[in-house]
Amino acid sequence: MSLSSISIKRPVLATVFSLVILLFGLIGMTYLGVREFPSVDPPIISVRTSYPGANSDVIETQITEPLEQSINGIPGIRTLTSSSRQGSSNITVEFELTVDMEAAANDVRDKVSQAQRFLPRDCDPPTVSKADADASPIMMIAVKSTQRSLLEISEIAELTFKEQLQTISGVSAVMIWGEKRYAMRIWLDPAKLAGYQMTPLDVRNAILRENVELPAGSIEGTNTELTIRALGLMTTPQEFNSLILRQTGDQIVRVSDIGRAELGPEDLRGIMKMNGIPMVAAVIVPQPGANHIDIVDEIYARLEFIKKNLPDDVEYDVGFDNTQYIRSSIKEVQSTIYLAFLLVIIIIFVFLRDWRTTIIPILVIPISLVGAFFIMYIAGYTINVLTLLAIVLSIGLVVDDAIVMMENIYVKIEQGMTPLEAGISGSNEIFFAIISTTITLVAVFIPIVFLEGMTGRLFREFSIVIAGAVAISSFVALTFTPMLSTKFLKTRHKRSKAYNASEKYFIAMNRVYQKSLDTFLANKYIAIAILGSSFVLIYILFNNIPAEMAPLEDRSSFNVNVSSQEGSTYEFNQTYITEVAQLIEKIIPDYDKITERAWGGGGFVRVTLVDPSQRDQTQQEIANQLSAELRKMTRSRANVIQQSTFGG
Repeated sequence: MSLSSISIKRPVLATVFSLVILLFGLIGMTYLGVREFPSVDPPIISVRTSYPGANSDVIETQITEPLEQSINGIPGIRTLTSSSRQGSSNITVEFELTVDMEAAANDVRDKVSQAQRFLPRDCDPPTVSKADADASPIMMIAVKSTQRSLLEISEIAELTFKEQLQTISGVSAVMIWGEKRYAMRIWLDPAKLAGYQMTPLDVRNAILRENVELPAGSIEGTNTELTIRALGLMTTPQEFNSLILRQTGDQIVRVSDIGRAELGPEDLRGIMKMNGIPMVAAVIVPQPGANHIDIVDEIYARLEFIKKNLPDDVEYDVGFDNTQYIRSSIKEVQSTIYLAFLLVIIIIFVFLRDWRTTIIPILVIPISLVGAFFIMYIAGYTINVLTLLAIVLSIGLVVDDAIVMMENIYVKIEQGMTPLEAGISGSNEIFFAIISTTITLVAVFIPIVFLEGMTGRLFREFSIVIAGAVAISSFVALTFTPMLSTKFLKTRHKRSKAYNASEKYFIAMNRVYQKSLDTFLANKYIAIAILGSSFVLIYILFNNIPAEMAPLEDRSSFNVNVSSQEGSTYEFNQTYITEVAQLIEKIIPDYDKITERAWGGGGFVRVTLVDPSQRDQTQQEIANQLSAELRKMTRSRANVIQQSTFGG
């Protein structure tokens, strides 16, 4: 007894099979992450080391080179790049696509630990971090005020925005860009230091020695115990200014004698602006596989709560929201899914001309498509444009098995069999045909899984989803479809008026097809010539059509990366970035936000454009126009960078 016969005789069992598939698919759908495209970025590990006060030559010879020599021995490295700037070293290691990210990170950590004994003792320990597509920020919130300093704004961003947003499910980290941390700055007068025969190292050692809080024990009574604190930490400029650096007899040298202490920002060499106004930004980074849209929706809800507790002079604005493009892309694909489903139903009804035969595919298609989401869940995939594209293409494939099964049973009923007899006989006849077509379709898509490189990783999810949907549709066609056919299809002795009116057109179509088939069979060389010409045309077009991984899309945003010459000051770099921002304001009237960020030796300007429907030029045209103008500003290097379709 075949699977179809069992389903026909036990309709409850067949229904339960389909309901289980539907239930598992819905459960998997609720746990799937949402992103624009599958993650196809290679494993990238970065090693950052800080050595305050050292110039680029010292950084290169004493930090970068020892680390590079140690890291070079790791297998699977594709590229290794490094940059040595004043006070910092940055090494980026890109591995082959086949290398596991965690294994690569562990290998790099081991090599860095081995090389650490060759580094200067007073440099900061190297920091090893992973960089993948999910480590890219998905949202930036700008915090600004016209009445407060950046120190105060930074404190609000840290204690209010970061504390509230980092507890959202799926958020990996909340970074603060442009932050100004409170620090006690000691300004030294070289002439006065020389007069007292002292060096900055003497001042540093005195501060480290005196500015401490050590355990001081406790006092025990009969019923109580009191902990003693030695309040040795200094917190005000007055306390630092009064600090004794050296005492020789009656001569006392204090900090105020050789300089001054003041409360200020820890780092003076950095600033961030939006539309020319200084601000601090809270940047949200998602966890791998998290649902970006759910995260951002929750962020907007939290922002409404935060807004009620902010001081009146503090405002926030959304600098960028990368999920807007994800939403629009997925919304377009979802609309395509609904349209394809509707067209399939209309075509089935037009050709079968019976609502009973049309309702069966209407019930079968959603089961196969929803079941594919469970395949995505157990495979660890996400809802993205390519997996939804696989769902779109699956609509036309999953309906074939149901139509073939239903049509064969319907023919048996028209020949005089009862629905039960027709279901058993028709399903047994078509059983192996459906199995063979399913295996053929799966065999077409499964090999994509074994493709190497970025293309293989990109379309892996696509192939698995479409193959899974086809396999599920085959099972449903062999169980649920024959059971429904025996319940819905009936012998009809009288056709409807619409059926009789349209029958002549279908008879004419059959005649045209029969005539063309007879012509080709009588003149086989015509078919061979057409086939050969098609291959030649395909070859010519394939070799002449330009090829690229993916075209640039209008995302209404791009970056201008700025890098200054070695030795240029922070003030010079900040002035240049401000000039770039002013140029953008002048030549691009369709901008929405211009975000500047400057630091020592570099920076960037992020340009957010208005919606494409509200401007005359495309993003590509605006970027080309800006690039031409930036070439005239030769004091530093500025490059327009448009976000690629894949990666990040």
